[in-house]
Amino acid sequence: MTTAVMNTPVAFIAPMPGLENVHDFTLRSVDGATGLYALESGSAPVRLFLADAAVFVPGYAPPVPPSALEALEFEQGEAPQVLVVLNHSPESTTVNLMAPIVLNPASRRCTQLVLDGRDYPLRADLNSL
Repeated sequence: MTTAVMNTPVAFIAPMPGLENVHDFTLRSVDGATGLYALESGSAPVRLFLADAAVFVPGYAPPVPPSALEALEFEQGEAPQVLVVLNHSPESTTVNLMAPIVLNPASRRCTQLVLDGRDYPLRADLNSL
């Protein structure tokens, strides 16, 4: 059975660090890979691969400030979808747990948090999680 590929425009409430001039993004599911997405820009050569933390890093629960939840237009009791950026190399695949992307699927608004402290690594080996 084949599932439809999601292809959804998303709006960041603040620019992503390093991508301040890129504003138009689409989140596309990767066919045949549950919980894996490509975040692509229509105006710049930008493509990031994202993994749904609930699928790939089940114990990961970064703190999301109430102000971010409000800006993302969450209703009382709604939970955010947390996505982590994947970095692939021939040696390993890592995920960035220090800067998750928090998405409200209903409003299609998202933000990239940059977490303080040393609790979450910038490059966690996906196979060890």
